[in-house]
Amino acid sequence: MGLFKKKDRIIDLTEHYRKQQEKEAEIKQDLKESSESQETSSGGALSFLGSMVSSSTTPTDTSSRESEYLDVAGEVSEKRKKLAKRFMEMTEKLEDLSNQIYHLQQRLEVIEKKLNIGSFS
Repeated sequence: MGLFKKKDRIIDLTEHYRKQQEKEAEIKQDLKESSESQETSSGGALSFLGSMVSSSTTPTDTSSRESEYLDVAGEVSEKRKKLAKRFMEMTEKLEDLSNQIYHLQQRLEVIEKKLNIGSFS
């Protein structure tokens, strides 16, 4: 994750990051397993209570808050990709229009030569 120098020692944060990732993976796997078990069990009239309980038992420590931040970063990168795609499309359209203008200028020059406009011969 990151290395920081403080005087004569180095602090390595990668182990802490790995532990957080493992916790998140375990939580996701537990939620997935609980949702699968709910799907296989009988639907019943009170099945929504089970989903409420499983969703409320997720820990609210720093790792869950960081996962929210990670999701926001994912959304930002997705927005950047969409923006880059739009810029590429706009650039292509501008190039097409520029080519069309160039071709029209060439046509005008040919018409001017045929009509002897613009030349003093």
